[in-house]
Amino acid sequence: MTESINSFDAKSTLEVGDKSYDYYALSAVPGMEKLPYSLKVLGENLLRNEDGKNITREHIEAIANWDASADPSIEIQFTPARVIMQDFTGVACIVDLATIRDAVVALGGDADQVNPLNPAEMVIDHSVIIEAFGDDAAFEKNVEIEYERNEERYKFLRWGTGAFSNFRVVPPGTGIVHQVNIEYLARSVFDKDGLAYPDTCVGTDSHTTMQNGLGILGWGVGGIEAEAAMLGQPISMLIPRVVGFKLSGEIPAGVTATDVVLTITDMLRQHGVVGKFVEFYGKGVGELPLANRATIGNMSPEFGSTAAMFPIDAETIKYLELTGRDKATIERVEAYAKAQGMWLDPEADVEYSEYLELDLSTVVPSIAGPKRPQDRIELTDAKAQFRKDLHNYIGDDAQASTPDFDSEGPATENTSSQDSTPASAADAKGNVPSAAAGAEGRPSAPTAVNYNGQDIELDHGMVAIASITSCTNTSNPSVMIGAGLLARKANEKGLKAAPWVKTSMAPGSQVVNGYYEKADLWKDLEALGFYLVGYGCTTCIGNSGPLPEEISEGINRSDLAATAVLSGNRNFEGRINPDVKMNYLASPILVIAYAIAGTMDFDFETQPLGQDQDGNDVFLKDIWPSTQEIEETIASSITKELYEADYADVFKGDERWQNLEVPTGKTFAWDEKSTYIRKAPYFDGMSKEPQPVSDVKGARVLALLGDSVTTDHISPASTIKPGTPAAQYLDANGVERKDYNSLGARRGNHEVMVRGTFANIRLQNQLLDGVSGGYTRDFTQDGGPQAYIYDAAQNYKEQNTPLVVLGGKEYGTGSSRDWAAKGTLLLGVKAVIAESFERIHRSNLIGMGVVPLQFPEGESWKSLGIDGTETFDISGIEELNNGSTPKTIKVTATKENGEKIEFDAVTRIDTPGEADYYRNGGILQFVLRNMMASK
Repeated sequence: MTESINSFDAKSTLEVGDKSYDYYALSAVPGMEKLPYSLKVLGENLLRNEDGKNITREHIEAIANWDASADPSIEIQFTPARVIMQDFTGVACIVDLATIRDAVVALGGDADQVNPLNPAEMVIDHSVIIEAFGDDAAFEKNVEIEYERNEERYKFLRWGTGAFSNFRVVPPGTGIVHQVNIEYLARSVFDKDGLAYPDTCVGTDSHTTMQNGLGILGWGVGGIEAEAAMLGQPISMLIPRVVGFKLSGEIPAGVTATDVVLTITDMLRQHGVVGKFVEFYGKGVGELPLANRATIGNMSPEFGSTAAMFPIDAETIKYLELTGRDKATIERVEAYAKAQGMWLDPEADVEYSEYLELDLSTVVPSIAGPKRPQDRIELTDAKAQFRKDLHNYIGDDAQASTPDFDSEGPATENTSSQDSTPASAADAKGNVPSAAAGAEGRPSAPTAVNYNGQDIELDHGMVAIASITSCTNTSNPSVMIGAGLLARKANEKGLKAAPWVKTSMAPGSQVVNGYYEKADLWKDLEALGFYLVGYGCTTCIGNSGPLPEEISEGINRSDLAATAVLSGNRNFEGRINPDVKMNYLASPILVIAYAIAGTMDFDFETQPLGQDQDGNDVFLKDIWPSTQEIEETIASSITKELYEADYADVFKGDERWQNLEVPTGKTFAWDEKSTYIRKAPYFDGMSKEPQPVSDVKGARVLALLGDSVTTDHISPASTIKPGTPAAQYLDANGVERKDYNSLGARRGNHEVMVRGTFANIRLQNQLLDGVSGGYTRDFTQDGGPQAYIYDAAQNYKEQNTPLVVLGGKEYGTGSSRDWAAKGTLLLGVKAVIAESFERIHRSNLIGMGVVPLQFPEGESWKSLGIDGTETFDISGIEELNNGSTPKTIKVTATKENGEKIEFDAVTRIDTPGEADYYRNGGILQFVLRNMMASK
């Protein structure tokens, strides 16, 4: 860490017990005391890193004199204290770092120049797939399969821990990155050689914001930005607007933290917070347990904000104590926060840019779906809303029918004409369990299936997947214990999950297993099918695994609109499972309830979940655990010792991890035959000086897209579909279909990933009529026939034809998926023109040398009369060679008949730092050239 020039004479001493720390006092700069908490953290960051060049006295004064009402215009350089990664994005980061070492050596440097300068930690949590489920062997089976598929990646990461300093890996089977972060890795306030400063952290996953609940500023960035941060490059940003979100009241009985966060997501998406900080204040904050704050912070990407901050207070200290942080850390955090004015004061008069308020007592049980986390539905309206949405997911000819079971099955009636008896109750009556029960009044297509020796009937709305998963909720004991208690009550009443539901339990850390064991809840969860399947991201990232063959066949035979219910944060189209069209977010408690109901076409208030042993109807309210029951169970089952035991040797790993044969050497020995780890191509032929950027001429449209195109649409992390370009590549390299693994797991191989770009099965490229998937029109061929996007891009490349992508509003929503930008570049795309961009993806495009442009205010490709068949000329980019960034760039679209459509696109290179990255062909090239220049 370079010593600050300290022009404000801010360096002071903080006495904490018998210890003394240096720190940079905000009180030395007039105006800092009145700032929101999050800007105080940024202010300290500037004070401590002031170098007179990148960070000057004027920058510090600018943040101290922050105008809450102004639009962001002042650029600052933020230097995060550490970087955290998960293995999907993280493997690609380490591949790039290893490639940079090769590039440094090729340019005459030393490989040891390339090391993370600040702590960089990875948690392997995205590679476990739910292949096995529903029995007590599922966990071991899934871990075994995970190691078989990913051994090559894991060996590479083990090499990285030995080759790079400041890099550590938490092995598979430990927990989800964000939960491990808040429970163990987070420092809250650093002590580096006696200097105290706030923990700040960027991560290669958008839900890095979970740490905001612990008072830690940071957010998700693309892997390329994370790599630059690891190598000491500050993150360029504009001082943001800060939205003050006042919380008052208390959460009522029967309402969960999930309901609160879905309500906040709905409110903030409607308000509009993209590019802004959100900061929670008011008396209601003090009423929120830390786990609830972390749940809210976690879903910052779902609201669209950069961060969602909670200041440090007594609840923060209580959580640090519970999770086993040492006494010196706890005392330092409290003393530092109070000395810097960073301790929560519910009565403080803080000025914000915008204001919202939520009375927590008004929150009601909710779910969100069927395709976006902000599409909140009050639980009482869930059945009616499902029926409204169902028409968007089925064909016009879907009609009720009576299935024919095979000759060995029992004689049945068409259960779609029965009353609203759910599956478990139908079992009790001796009828064929049916997801079509009570289907009158909506499209129904009862489909006969024999599964596990039992005849069952599938239908639209069937819950195919019910998964307790993801960082968002499995970090929260109130909803996890609540789920266990509901399972206990359901089990006592004799209720079961519907037989067609793939049930799974994937906790975010081993601590959950500890308190489930202590509370004796596993037997009840398992009685309903919720067996431990792994400690990892699983269903939420698309690692739900295949549905049972018979269930999948039935769904696809009748083109059923099957549903998934998960306790996660993402439910985008095509993300959860290729057989499932409609996805819903819900609390872990409701995940179990829907598993019992067996269908989304269900009203918990009026329909019984089934009957007990005496034939009495059992409603959800009859088995819902009380707040007191949940709190008493938490108090008796969750202890500091659980955390201390589980994190005592967190980097050690199991025998599988320890027994991996690990390569050695300062540079990595690349295997040309590898289908997992390949040397990245970004530095091939790179010169010491950047080449001038150029205008784009004669470009063709690769994809013509609508609103809310997510990074899942652009670069899916889900299963690899046979026959697609990615599968063809694996086939050609001798990989069997069962070993395809997922696109996420193969992020270390650019050959797979470029073939998977724009390959989401739900992508709607409007160059084609009504076609879903990774297809486009190939205008290198007569008539522009349909082709895979990758194949068309290769043809354009052979003809030296540049490409553009046209999009609508919120282009790039979702995960901080750097491959969405890397793949875009490698396909030959020079520019993306959209109506608006999500923050992370816009930044990532620039970081890969792709220019993001925005249609003029109020305009779109539709309003301008563009249909995607035109050729595009983009002029004005070359002005960047003069050291300035033009506010607009001229775009000319020429139709086949010669008609021209011209408009001035807004240049979304927002800061001088981003302009430097673009001029260098990307952020990594910029860092590498700087590294060589300072040699």
